[in-house]
Amino acid sequence: WAQQDSGDGLVHINVGGLKRSLCRSTLRRFPNTRLGKLLSCDSEEDILQVCDDYDVQQKEFYFDRNPGLFTYVLHFYQTGKLHIMEELCVFSFSQEIEYWGINEFFLDSCCSYRYHDRKLEGSRHHTWDEDSEVSSVDTSVDEISDLNRGEIGQRTEKRSQRGEGDDHGTDIQWLKLQPRMWLTLENPGYSLPSKLFSLVSIGVVLASIASMCISSIPEYQTFDDEGKLMEDPSMQALEVFCTCWFTFEVVTRLLLAPNKRKFLHHPLNIIDLVSVAPVYVTLLFDTTVGSESQLGVLGRLVQVFRLMRIFRVLKLARHSTGLRSLGATLRYSYREVGILLLYLAVGVSVFSGIAYTAEYEEGVGLDTIPACWWWTVSMTTVGYGDVVPRHGGLGSWPAGGCILGGTLVVSLPITIIFNKFSHFY
Repeated sequence: WAQQDSGDGLVHINVGGLKRSLCRSTLRRFPNTRLGKLLSCDSEEDILQVCDDYDVQQKEFYFDRNPGLFTYVLHFYQTGKLHIMEELCVFSFSQEIEYWGINEFFLDSCCSYRYHDRKLEGSRHHTWDEDSEVSSVDTSVDEISDLNRGEIGQRTEKRSQRGEGDDHGTDIQWLKLQPRMWLTLENPGYSLPSKLFSLVSIGVVLASIASMCISSIPEYQTFDDEGKLMEDPSMQALEVFCTCWFTFEVVTRLLLAPNKRKFLHHPLNIIDLVSVAPVYVTLLFDTTVGSESQLGVLGRLVQVFRLMRIFRVLKLARHSTGLRSLGATLRYSYREVGILLLYLAVGVSVFSGIAYTAEYEEGVGLDTIPACWWWTVSMTTVGYGDVVPRHGGLGSWPAGGCILGGTLVVSLPITIIFNKFSHFY
């Protein structure tokens, strides 16, 4: 048909009732696309392999496709660029351009980033253990239940393939109960019991931190006849209760976790382990070796382990969207944070050298470059008040430059980090 010149040089297309005519020269620009392959067809059989029907009299090629999406394909042949509207489904659009033989690389720069970002976001596969990371009070129980049933079916099928059978009622009940218990512990928005469990957990964390802070206040400390510090019985009982609760949380989550390896690598679970481990390490030292005063340097290490209980405040990240957003921001902004630290390091090095040159003979505490590091490390505030340059001296100029330069240097990467924080929040 292509050799028979109709006189108008047009190829007549009918896509789901939408009739259009394209120049042969336009189709020759894209020979690897479906419409471009029409020009190389030598028989009716070849034509029907490319299109759904062919009208010999009208010389019209029929395609049983969505006419609404064909307008984007038509625009591609006219301009050589693909564009996609915001309201379109990216997967339908992807299937359509794949049918017409058009590569995604033809997407124009104004639409390419949005298209791939939406396609990547929609293609993420969530299992019932990953769904627990979404801590929302608006979680749909029915939606999660459907998700659980799909997971249960997959696991039951795997057990059947291994020859274990599924006739054991206890195993089936456990397979149904485990996802619900897991989501109850992990997702405060899953159900009313999960919200209550989350509130109790937050209360225990706050009580543990409060008891640790109160025990360090001299007014609440008691000493024995030998002058050794004694723990208050009520505070000690509260600490034992908090430790038991945290241990119960960690062990229960570990037993219910669908993937033990993933559980042990999750940052929030590592925080849980770190907040509990120091208690048992110090208890082991106290029962096997002796008191801290008899251990010498090792006793200092035990004290450090006890102070590590302050990491329990990070357990609030499990129940706080803001803290998890902060953690995700730092995780995905390591380059920007690295740039910020690099800028600060350069600023500290430059201004500490200038301050040392201007003030090392004045006797104000800036007589060494490391001492000047301590003075310039805060950059935007210039020191902490313990060391200041001589009033009216040459050190006032580097101090002013350090303040202005620090403000400018810090503000440059902060905007990128803030945008990422807003996105994750």
